[in-house]
Amino acid sequence: MQEQPPPRHQKGPTICVHNRILAQCKECGGSGICCHKKRRSLCKECGGSSICVHNRQKSRCKECGGASFCVHGRIKSRCKECDGTSICEHKRRKSRCKECKGTGICEHNKQRSRCKDCGGSSICSHGRVRYQCKDCGGKAICEHKRMRTRCKECKGASICQHDKVRYRCKECKAASMCEHGKVPAECKECVVGTA
Repeated sequence: MQEQPPPRHQKGPTICVHNRILAQCKECGGSGICCHKKRRSLCKECGGSSICVHNRQKSRCKECGGASFCVHGRIKSRCKECDGTSICEHKRRKSRCKECKGTGICEHNKQRSRCKDCGGSSICSHGRVRYQCKDCGGKAICEHKRMRTRCKECKGASICQHDKVRYRCKECKAASMCEHGKVPAECKECVVGTA
């Protein structure tokens, strides 16, 4: 009977008891983890090698021409036009697609992070989406206690040049309005005229 040769040293990173790459394991104090408990190369405070002059991750910085961006200026994996790996057959993010039963969809058929019944991570103590909550000072709320996009004083993105909410502005929609100044499908005079 022939003797088995001793096992060769495996190539690749060493795996720790937490089933992670040893150098990147926070619990094991891996060499790739800094004093801020972040990956050393990605730590802004430590001036990590993967951080650019704009204080962003190099691969994800548009100004630096990061490798994560496609020709359309989007993150490659999330670009519908490039058939990114995160896009499903329904042209949605896989994780958020209800038809694909994405991981981000809960048992109530809602986005998991925004589901009140599941106690989603985006729901605040007031039962609202955190970034839209006035009481929490959410990022979508401006200094005037309004939705930032709809605030006239802040020149929100949803406010048109006529100082109205864009989708309700007759002047902006003039081309799609009927002669009575209404949306044709909702205009009684136009509907009667075609009957």
